[in-house]
Amino acid sequence: HVQLIESGGGLVQAGGSLRLSCATSGFTFSSYAMGWFRPAPGKEREFVATINWTGCTYYADSAKGRFTISRNNAKNTVYLQMNSLKPEDTAVYYCAAGPRYRSSFASESSQYDYWGQGTQVTVSA
Repeated sequence: HVQLIESGGGLVQAGGSLRLSCATSGFTFSSYAMGWFRPAPGKEREFVATINWTGCTYYADSAKGRFTISRNNAKNTVYLQMNSLKPEDTAVYYCAAGPRYRSSFASESSQYDYWGQGTQVTVSA
């Protein structure tokens, strides 16, 4: 069965860094776009970053220049390197598996098929 398991969250001071991981199984990882989302006021899931099946990336404005999404198809794992963290980055971060073999970027949560349980990131001022 499909599993997405996030890890790497925690408590960090503003300006610090965290690296989130999402280990997956049960589907053909290399053919799926992978994304990271977090809750936001008025939204169940706010887009953070995505990487398509070819390795191309796209970021929300709030993440550009600070966050880097990457994938390791041999390990069926997607990562989110978060630098220069701010208190407003505090949230539960969810990884998701989305459209297959699609070159355009998927930034809507409704475009994703499978979701993890989330990992808590807390950034103190």
